[in-house]
Amino acid sequence: MKTFQDRVDNFFKWVKGTELVELTNIDVNEDPVRPNLDLEWRTTWGRKIYGLKYEEDIEAIVCVAFTNEIPKTEKELELMSENAHIKKHATIAVAYTVWSRKRGAGREIINKLLEFVKDKPYIKQLVTLSPLTPMATHFHIKNGAKLISINATTQNFEYQWSVH
Repeated sequence: MKTFQDRVDNFFKWVKGTELVELTNIDVNEDPVRPNLDLEWRTTWGRKIYGLKYEEDIEAIVCVAFTNEIPKTEKELELMSENAHIKKHATIAVAYTVWSRKRGAGREIINKLLEFVKDKPYIKQLVTLSPLTPMATHFHIKNGAKLISINATTQNFEYQWSVH
């Protein structure tokens, strides 16, 4: 019983000790979803990379593009994020890839991202541009997202929060 309690205590210490930080450099080959998108692509035109930091380690990574519409393809994501950046008016945060280096970190980075965008009054939606895989579907549904569209090669989920 003591071992179980220690695990629970360590997990809550870990969750409380994590923070969302913006990253400028990652190894894109580590990305299991979109390793084809280079670092420059991920960090220009209003696109950002965030890490889940615990102590000195990055436990998970999520890449986000800010748009005004929900993209169905990588090309739409690119064009929509460039347009929103030029107009300086984005209303949607699109998480287009997420991966973790530690069990539970993927869920935690999504929770931290949700907290982050909730505090931005101009962001009205947090959605995903996810691959058409059972793993992606299971991950987002398990973490509270709602499927909003199935496209030719992708699917979109929405993480909702109460209105500001």
